[in-house]
Amino acid sequence: MEKTVEGWKQLAGGVAAPKGFYAVGVQAGIKYPDKYDVALIYSKVQAQAAGVYTKNLVKAHPLYLTQRHLDNGIAQAVVINSGNANACVGDFGDKSAEAMAEAVAKVVSIPKEDVLVASTGVIGVEMPIERVLTGISNAGEELLSQVGKDLQGQQDTPDDGAHRAALAIMTTDTVVKEYAYELPCSQGGVIKFGAMAKGSGMIHPNMGTMLGFLTTDADVPSSVLQRFLREAVEESFNMVTVDGDTSTNDMVVILANGASGVTPSGDDMVHFESMVKGICIQLAKDIARDGEGASKFMEVIVSGVKTREDARKIARSICGSSLVKAALFGEDANWGRILTAAGYSGADFNPSRVDIFLGDLVVAQGGKGVSFSEETAKKILEQKEVQIRLALNDGEESATAWGCDLTHEYVTINGSYRT
Repeated sequence: MEKTVEGWKQLAGGVAAPKGFYAVGVQAGIKYPDKYDVALIYSKVQAQAAGVYTKNLVKAHPLYLTQRHLDNGIAQAVVINSGNANACVGDFGDKSAEAMAEAVAKVVSIPKEDVLVASTGVIGVEMPIERVLTGISNAGEELLSQVGKDLQGQQDTPDDGAHRAALAIMTTDTVVKEYAYELPCSQGGVIKFGAMAKGSGMIHPNMGTMLGFLTTDADVPSSVLQRFLREAVEESFNMVTVDGDTSTNDMVVILANGASGVTPSGDDMVHFESMVKGICIQLAKDIARDGEGASKFMEVIVSGVKTREDARKIARSICGSSLVKAALFGEDANWGRILTAAGYSGADFNPSRVDIFLGDLVVAQGGKGVSFSEETAKKILEQKEVQIRLALNDGEESATAWGCDLTHEYVTINGSYRT
């Protein structure tokens, strides 16, 4: 069935679906010889751009560079590598990030300040920069070939390069996370939107090891993009938790090159803003479903709260509770763990008014347990996707968070990640 977000029609093409954008992924042998590990996104013209970054005090070297390059709200290319975080390695890390930007600028003939850089992988290990630079050179040549074929009307399957780019940013991810949509505008013309992300572990509110890249051919100023992106991140990536760890490399950026010729206004701008939020939520939920070692996806909906921030605190606290996650894995309807996690969230609420549901099954009411069918609860918890709902009956605000269960496989994956 065709997926839609706020009336947008889904397309193929990922981040290269919007007009004037191109993307490729190549194998540079950064950590594994046969893995795609360098991705390049390019716009034929300068794009308005905005970014949101990790709140971790320890930040990776490419993140600092990207922040500087986005000071003017302009970007034209993004280079991403997996296999090495380029974090916590001193001057070598700064020089490596600069070298990556310079290599991209040279191959596609743009100012290096218009290149954004992102990395993901092991922290504290020097980047094999020569391999990365060779990968960038190969990616650039392939990308320019795409541009040339496009100009001659001979472009290959449009989503192949973008799909390889989405593969290249993956680390412990098990599925590719990419989307593309279009919207016929009421004022005439069509806006297209593309996105890709990675994330599977070290995922926690304030963004975990997750990278997100959004492209659109709409004509939208950087200041508006920044506002839309920040609000979208608060309701999407910052409402995902896999394991309670927040990374050094988190970054979400959006580029709008205006190649569609459409400057959205009125209802079209409302739809555009909804799309930014909607696609971020889709990607965030994909990250939760793909949590390292996860066997179940958890959605926590909290309603009837005095403030939205308190609702968010409670939803995130429940999703992040190791005991709740372990109970989900064990298919144990231990609602006491859910209420306990809400209680230490820092939110202000009256525990004696809380109702708790597993799916549609009431397991607690007024802060107390009720008689329920353990067999029915077991069937609900056996599902791959489990919804937990809390009604606090104390206000009008609500929030939703996403997470996954905690399995033996998570420990296996992270016990040997560095090697």
